[in-house]
Amino acid sequence: MLSRLPSYVSCAMLCLAVVFLSLLIAPCCARADIYRYVDEDDIVHFTDAPTDKRFIVFMRDLKKDKELRTKLKYASTVNPAEYEQIIKSCSAKYGVNPSLVKAVIHAESGYNPNAVSSKGASGLMQLMPDTAKSLKVADRFNPKDNVEGGVKYLRFLLDTFRGDVSLAVAAYNAGLSKVAKYGGIPPYTETRTYVNRVLSYMKSYQESGI
Repeated sequence: MLSRLPSYVSCAMLCLAVVFLSLLIAPCCARADIYRYVDEDDIVHFTDAPTDKRFIVFMRDLKKDKELRTKLKYASTVNPAEYEQIIKSCSAKYGVNPSLVKAVIHAESGYNPNAVSSKGASGLMQLMPDTAKSLKVADRFNPKDNVEGGVKYLRFLLDTFRGDVSLAVAAYNAGLSKVAKYGGIPPYTETRTYVNRVLSYMKSYQESGI
């Protein structure tokens, strides 16, 4: 890629590289996510404060990522192991990473099969009435029906976004149309927090082998 860059930007790119490396090396400065995008002239841009939707996360702030990672603890009335076989079966059926399914359930309902949101989403994976209907989910409060519908929907979103987990999770929260509208994760605090939380949970499940 560097061979394609105009010669007049070589110096600027070198300066940018020095600044970027300083952000990575200096502990006192690396306190924000680093974003990047490549413009139509193949020039690479980096920033820690994106103002353009074309910027995507290039490197996570490790300190913030650690703070976001919630320990996998549940209320005494919740038993995640009770749904292990359902999750395993549905994940295998639709080819979705079981750690992702567990992360979504954890973020959506905390493994409460009777959870109901203020917007009307219900069950372990918090399916909305219309979504459940389109997925042919007979009973949103039935763990098997709910998880099967939720995993099937995740499969659809993953296929839509060519395997991009972040975009699929964003669409699960904000809706497919919103992600399409903004060409990426919508600029909603709730959605961005949700995506970070699910990815963090997913990583924790993968590392713990639960």
